[in-house]
Amino acid sequence: MAKCAHCDTRKAHHPEKTKKELVNRLNRIEGQIRGVRRMIEEDVYCDDVLSQIASAQAALEGLGMLLLEHHVKSCVVDQVVEGKTEVVEELMKTIRRLKS
Repeated sequence: MAKCAHCDTRKAHHPEKTKKELVNRLNRIEGQIRGVRRMIEEDVYCDDVLSQIASAQAALEGLGMLLLEHHVKSCVVDQVVEGKTEVVEELMKTIRRLKS
């Protein structure tokens, strides 16, 4: 993973196509969350709200898996090639967080 030229923080470098796909998914998720708020404000039946929450959670999980896939195929591979195998433990921690 490349470091920012201006500081000591790591930065991802997603191709524009990947960024667009991630942002599009986030926009849909934002809409789902706004829908949940609206449903609660309008006293929609709880089971219907819970279904919408489950849908938003699934969308977030899908976003996470997509980002994880791109991360493994680029950032992780690049670091392993550079001999920075500690990235594997970082990846495992990330996967455990996503699954909890």
